[in-house]
Amino acid sequence: MTPCYNEEENIMNLYHAVKLEFDKLNQYTYEHIFIDNCSTDSSRKILKELADKDKNVKVILNARNFGPNRSGSYGMLQATGDALICIVCDLQDPPELIPRFLEKWEDGYKVVLGQKLKSKENPVMFQVRKIYYKLINWLSETPQYEGVTGYGLFDKEFLNTMRWMDDPDPYIRGLVPDLGYKTYLLQYTQSKREFGKSSYNFSKYFDFAMTGVTHVSKKPLRIATMAGIIMSGISFLMALIYLIMKLVYWNSFAMGTAPILIGMFLLASVQLAFIGVIGEYIGAILTRVTKRPMVVEEERINFKKNE
Repeated sequence: MTPCYNEEENIMNLYHAVKLEFDKLNQYTYEHIFIDNCSTDSSRKILKELADKDKNVKVILNARNFGPNRSGSYGMLQATGDALICIVCDLQDPPELIPRFLEKWEDGYKVVLGQKLKSKENPVMFQVRKIYYKLINWLSETPQYEGVTGYGLFDKEFLNTMRWMDDPDPYIRGLVPDLGYKTYLLQYTQSKREFGKSSYNFSKYFDFAMTGVTHVSKKPLRIATMAGIIMSGISFLMALIYLIMKLVYWNSFAMGTAPILIGMFLLASVQLAFIGVIGEYIGAILTRVTKRPMVVEEERINFKKNE
């Protein structure tokens, strides 16, 4: 399963790379599902032509851009085989690992994930990602896998659990360790993107990071509670000290406006930050209770009627 958005330069390269690997694996039959998130370039045209030539290629065209997480997760749930391999379209994750994914799956692992220990991408972004992985690991109630992006193999048992959970915006990389399925990590070095430009920007990265935090941890809420208690105690202590100082040195002790302004702005900023934290969790709850679909399809190609 490959999610794509404006990947006109990469679709055919990925298709041929995946096909090359499965041509060596005669013991398996496979289908390649592409889910297009309402691309604005010629990606849709290329996918339709590809599906017309190869019936193993199945295509889902979304009615609009529903975001990479929702679109990719929906694509995973459309698989009907014994296992699903997720691979993105930019060829940064090597298709050459597919035989090893299947080998470990045959050994009994329900989930086999690619773990990137090194990357040829922007070194600053790679370090930012590492900091995020460590932060999410510290926040989570269950140990998280570092360097895991969702590239890997998932057994149909895992996919059936995802369907049962019916989460409209799941956090896959946090769901794997939380569910406890037998998992194997295959280490690799991520390649540099050769064609096109990533559609991810700061807003999307931040949104995905917040999705991860709200799905794997309640610690931020506990931190807000504890910080509120501590700040209240400090405020009460400061007020008591100022009262005593004023009573003892009534004529010489000047209150001043600076401490009042600093304290007011500090408390206001802390309150706003923690209201934001609470808002993120309320947003996650709202996403679950409104029961909206992950995506709305415009068209699907090469699927049977019962699929």
